[in-house]
Amino acid sequence: MGKLVYADAELDITIEDRTLAHLQIVIGNKLRRHESFFFSWTDDPTVGNGRSSVWMDASIPLYFAYDHRRLPAINREWLIILTTSANSGSGLVFTAEPNSTTGKTAPPRSHI
Repeated sequence: MGKLVYADAELDITIEDRTLAHLQIVIGNKLRRHESFFFSWTDDPTVGNGRSSVWMDASIPLYFAYDHRRLPAINREWLIILTTSANSGSGLVFTAEPNSTTGKTAPPRSHI
C-alpha cells in the first residue's frame, strides 16, 4: 500500500501502489496544466461508509510514496477512464481498474 500525502501531511490517503501509479499520472497531467479539480472516492468500510473528496491544486503540496520500488504496468484503458473523469465537472472520481484479474481494486482510505 502506497500513500498520497496531501497538504503537508495533515491528511494521508492509503492507496494500493498500482492504483497510486495511475492516479499520479492523471493528477500530474492535470496539475501540470494548472487545472484544479476535486478527487473523490467512496470510503473503504474500515474507515466509514461515506465518500471523501479533496481539492487538487498545484499550490497544494502532494507527496506520492510507494511501498515497492518496481513501477507497475500501466493500463491505458484505466488512464483514459480516470482522465475522462478528471476532466468532467465532477472531477476525478476513483473507479476500479477495468479488466483487473480480481475484479476489485481497493478504494483509497483517508486518515487525518
